[in-house]
Amino acid sequence: MRAVVQRVSQAAVHVNGETVGAVESGLVVLLGVGHGDTVVDGRYLAEKIVHLRIFEDEDGKMNRSLMQENGAMLIISQFTLYGDCRKGRRPSFSSAARPDKAEELYQAFVTDVKKMGITTAQGVFQAHMQVDLVNDGPVTIMLESKGAF
Repeated sequence: MRAVVQRVSQAAVHVNGETVGAVESGLVVLLGVGHGDTVVDGRYLAEKIVHLRIFEDEDGKMNRSLMQENGAMLIISQFTLYGDCRKGRRPSFSSAARPDKAEELYQAFVTDVKKMGITTAQGVFQAHMQVDLVNDGPVTIMLESKGAF
């Protein structure tokens, strides 16, 4: 699994002009599921992201986690994180998991985050979405459960 994690002061996701998910201070997680990923990959990323120390402490150092900040997480499925642009000019998405498997693992990730007590909001799986966010910092981290980043 791959995730792009952005620290935000606010974020919202819209489908067909309707807001389907929004958070105030916290994180936006764009989550991609690849072939061979399992619930273990999702659990690893959920744990890593919730405890990632990317919020500032009283000394201005990135030393606090989402859990410590009581922040929220907006989770959006993003198969394009598996776009391979090494050949030609059009990305290949052959490494992305099939939609049924991807949705199952995406939902398992959301459940894992909720079980840790984090307030969550979501996009709509396979929908065309517009995401509005204010990246705080800016802070953007890329993670992969298989360790490629």
